[in-house]
Order: sequence, then structure tokens, then C-alpha cells
Amino acid sequence: MIDIEKVRLDTPSCESVLHFNNAGSSLMPKPVFDALQSVLRDENEIGGYEAERRAQAQIQEFYTEFAGLLNANPDEIAFVENATRAWDMAFYGLHLKPGDRVITHGSEYASNYLALLQQSRRLGFEIDLVPSDEFGQIDVAALDNMIGPNTKLIAITHVPTQGGLVNPAAEIGKIARKHGVIYLLDACQSVGQIDVNVAEIGCDMLSGTGRKFLRGPRGTGFLYVSKDIMDRIDPPFIDLLSATWTGANSFEFVKGAKRFENWESYVAGRVGLMEAVKYARAIGLANIETRVANLAQDLRDALTEIKGVLVHDLGQRKCGIVTFTKDGIEPAAMADQLRAKSINVSVSAMPYARLDLEPRGLESMTRASVHYFNTEDEIARFVMAVKTV
Repeated sequence: MIDIEKVRLDTPSCESVLHFNNAGSSLMPKPVFDALQSVLRDENEIGGYEAERRAQAQIQEFYTEFAGLLNANPDEIAFVENATRAWDMAFYGLHLKPGDRVITHGSEYASNYLALLQQSRRLGFEIDLVPSDEFGQIDVAALDNMIGPNTKLIAITHVPTQGGLVNPAAEIGKIARKHGVIYLLDACQSVGQIDVNVAEIGCDMLSGTGRKFLRGPRGTGFLYVSKDIMDRIDPPFIDLLSATWTGANSFEFVKGAKRFENWESYVAGRVGLMEAVKYARAIGLANIETRVANLAQDLRDALTEIKGVLVHDLGQRKCGIVTFTKDGIEPAAMADQLRAKSINVSVSAMPYARLDLEPRGLESMTRASVHYFNTEDEIARFVMAVKTV
């Protein structure tokens, strides 16, 4: 269902590198790169403000494309410079207070958990960890039972950075709605490889990045905030784009999610990210999801056949991220040796996911993350390289 030859032609670097680091930063397809370069060229030739004016139609298309991608409304979408800042704009705007409780999970990303710790210290709320079920994912039944009258927020990561686990986001959404609890979903690693529908998931807020599975530029991110909760969030900082100065001592937030944006932003990156969303939607997220999951499972199956290799992915449902270790070689050294063979991978280390990796006794793992433009031949080449390292 995906024209692999075409998408690889659109990704000419496939000829020179085996890229299994899509969970870090993917390879941009040519239409995305061209859109990015076009704006940068205009900035160089006619000036930044003039280039932005010329790109107005594409800038507005950013909101409609993301709305189509996530099944949201355009005025529920904000452009933010990265996924962490998008998550922060939502979380730090919540009115949490002493005695409140926030539920998260051991798979939570370091930046998110550090923010929880900081605000807990500042504001006095408590952090509760929902246990995992037998598959290592969030135990939905346990979540239902642990919500009390002081539970104000469920903040979880859809796809953790440190493995192939896909948390049951829609089932969590049902629990959140049942109890009337705000639901913040970090979709940094899921949007672009999984068909993410905010209406089906039932999250109130969702944050993500452009550079990973969406195949957009670095320095780009996005935030979805449901119109039903918009006015319950106080943006942690504002400027003349996000608010209107209505009098010497008064202001009003602008309508919609633009209240979470900054006036100054990466215009070329925004246009590039819009093109990346358009490119993914043309292929079809359901098609992408199926191919990525199949390629990743093929990779897991092949790696388990190698003597001394252990695959560490948790979850009943798994995605395009594959983590493993090999006896006798540190993951960082594995990544270096693979890179010397023009194979890109990453390393997931304890400081990024302490609540998950420390109990499992894992200091770090090699992380290989596939995408739809990767091939079965590349998996075979990768497995052979791991064998010989």
C-alpha cells in the first residue's frame, strides 16, 4: 500500500546511510526539505518579515493539516518550538495546588517527570505512579481504582523513548472521562508512526515534535488543546501574539490555541513541518502504522536469534522502536561501531527513563527505530552488522 520505491527516491540519503534512528530524528523527504529551503532562501533574498508574509498561506495550512492529522479543529492546534516546551505550556498552565494528586507511570520521559517534581516542590501536589500490568504497560484497571477526589491530572507518555511499548492511550482516556480528570498525553514518539486520533483517545491535551516520525525539521513541535478545556489553562507566559493588550492594566488571551504560541518562531520550520504532515497524510497513517509495526517485529525476531542479544521491549502492543543489548559490548560502543558502518542508531540510557530502567537493572540499551521507508534488506544488513560487532 506504500510505494517504497517512490518514498526512497524522495529520501535520497537512503542510498548512503542505513537510518534506524527515526525515534531520534528521521530523514526529511525531499518535499519537506524543499519547503524549508524555499523559506530560508526568501529570508536571505528579501528579508525575514517579507519571507513570512510570502509564506502566509502555508503558515495557515499548518493548522488545517494538523487538524486533519489528529482529527481536531484548527483552532485547537498551536505551533511550539519543540515537544518538551509544548508539554510544558500545557502542564505549567494548570491550576494545581497543595493536596492535589497527579497520576503518571514509570515509563514517563525524564523531562516530563522533572517538571512534575519541580511543580510538586513549588505547589505541594502529590505524584502517584500507576502500576504496570503483566505486559509492562499502564494497568488500566489499577488506574481506575486509584483515582480519588483529589486526582486532578493524568499525565502519561503514549510511546516511551526507551522501547517499543505503546501505552493504551484510548483506554486511559475512557477512565479520565469517567472520573472527570484532565488528561495530558505526550505523543512525541507516536505521532507520525501511529494513527493518532484525539477524539478516539479522549485526551484534553497532546504534545509532539516534528523531527521524529513525522520527518519534519528540528526545532519544531506542536500542541493540541481541546476547546473544552482551553479556558481552564493559564499559559505560563504570554506575548503580543498570544494575548491582546486591551488597556494600560488589562489584557485578553487570543481565541484558540494560539494563546500557547510565541510571536517569534521558526517560520521555515513551521512550513517544513506542515509539508511533512501533508506528506504523511498522503501516504496514510494507517498504512504507515502497519508497515512500521511489521518491520519492527521482523527486526525483533531476527535480533533474538543472535547469540548474546536480548531484546528489551515491553508492551502488549509494540511500535517501531526496538531496544536491545549484546553481551560484551556497551550500547554506546555498539552505536559507535554501527555508525562507522554508516548505520544510525541511538542509545536509551537511565537518565532518560529512570523509573523504568532502574528497576529492570538496565543502565542503557541500543535503540534501533525503523520507519516506513526502511526495507527488509536493511533489516538483514543491520542484523548482520550486530552479529559481527
